[in-house]
Amino acid sequence: MIVIVHGRPTAAFYTVIFVFLPSQTTLHRQDQMTRRLVESPITTRSARAALPIGLHWRGIDHDIHLGYRKGRAGGRWLVRWYQQANKGYKRIELGDADDVFDVGTLDYRAATQAAVAAVSQARKKLVADAVGPVPTVRLSVEGYIAARNARKSATENRETKSDAESTLKKHVLGDEALCSTRLDELSEGQLVDWRSALDPSLKASRRRRIANDLKAALNAAHRADRRRLPADFAETIKVGLAAEGEMVETGEVARDNQILDDDIVRQIVSTAIEQDPDLGRMILCLAATGARFSQLRRMKVRDAQLSMRRLLVPHSRKGRNRSAGYSPVRIGPDVIEALRPMVAGRRADEPLLERWRHKQVGPAEWVRDRRGEWTSAAELTRPWAALCEKLGLGGVVPYALRHSSIVRGIAAGLPIRLVAAMHDTSVAMIEKHYSRWIVEGLEDLTARAIIPLSGATVSQAA
Repeated sequence: MIVIVHGRPTAAFYTVIFVFLPSQTTLHRQDQMTRRLVESPITTRSARAALPIGLHWRGIDHDIHLGYRKGRAGGRWLVRWYQQANKGYKRIELGDADDVFDVGTLDYRAATQAAVAAVSQARKKLVADAVGPVPTVRLSVEGYIAARNARKSATENRETKSDAESTLKKHVLGDEALCSTRLDELSEGQLVDWRSALDPSLKASRRRRIANDLKAALNAAHRADRRRLPADFAETIKVGLAAEGEMVETGEVARDNQILDDDIVRQIVSTAIEQDPDLGRMILCLAATGARFSQLRRMKVRDAQLSMRRLLVPHSRKGRNRSAGYSPVRIGPDVIEALRPMVAGRRADEPLLERWRHKQVGPAEWVRDRRGEWTSAAELTRPWAALCEKLGLGGVVPYALRHSSIVRGIAAGLPIRLVAAMHDTSVAMIEKHYSRWIVEGLEDLTARAIIPLSGATVSQAA
């Protein structure tokens, strides 16, 4: 309080003016009532060093304040912003200040950038939540599994499960930390950690297939909710699930024992026919066309154009191009004769290749029930294993018939484009996986391009 006395000594009265100055506590209360921010000097090390221990603020935008909490040894950055809905401030810790160390800390400029990014992300999350809860990784994976199961069931005309279900349930859904993460909070580091934690005994190709299944599930969720997810979400998936650092298994080494001589293919076919005519016809068509099992099981009686000596093999449903086209494949007289019983007297829309379906009549007794189409490649697993064991062909898989058919066409000098079309694949895939056999198969053509290059050789040739 200050007292000011005004007047002249001879005057009859004096004017006394009392002036009251507000204390620091009163100023603080006024600031709270008017929501006026008292900013502190926190932009430099020296300015922060002069501050007392405690929490200090500085505005960086309307209703957004960068905070500095000073301790006895260094301080930390934080940010707060006013939320209209909650009528209050929300805070987020940002990191350590560069009061002592430069490495692993934030200076004022970096802290400001981190604060803006944190508030922007929080506001985007608030907008996304207003529409509805953002899916977690678990919900995305479960939705993808359901879609894959539905697609496979529609393809096989029966209720069945896809291989993605067993793969993702075993290797993804068991990771609670990853699965409980919201998609808008998913980071590259989480995906990298998940991939690194996969069973190291798995082959590199197996790990890639597992990661690709998870990538497909997350990409599907991104397409469905891309407006509510971060702009870099697709890049997060791509980088986080990249196969960097893994030993890549070359396709040619894996296929060396899967390229079968023609005599071995004939042994497999003849033995299969003797063992089971239905099994024999399936294996015969696999060898003759080089098609996938999923393609042959969809063939109808009308696709066997025996008078024209060809089969119309349906296009594969792999990848995004699932057109309902066909690839005409020429077949030999032996294949034609083997398929005649499957065509004679049957409707055009019936399955071309069938097998006996069995029913159980006792604890361990099964009898033939009816004939029906092949439904799954798993039905080929046991009879194929017994067949290979009988012939001493350890490690050979049914897909070897497709590899052998492709190499056979290359060795015969067929154009690569024609070989690719016959086997419902691309020239790029043929060149990538069968380049070695392309060179070997075209040796006769390259030999014709050899000419004498030295003068002495030319004279002797003349």
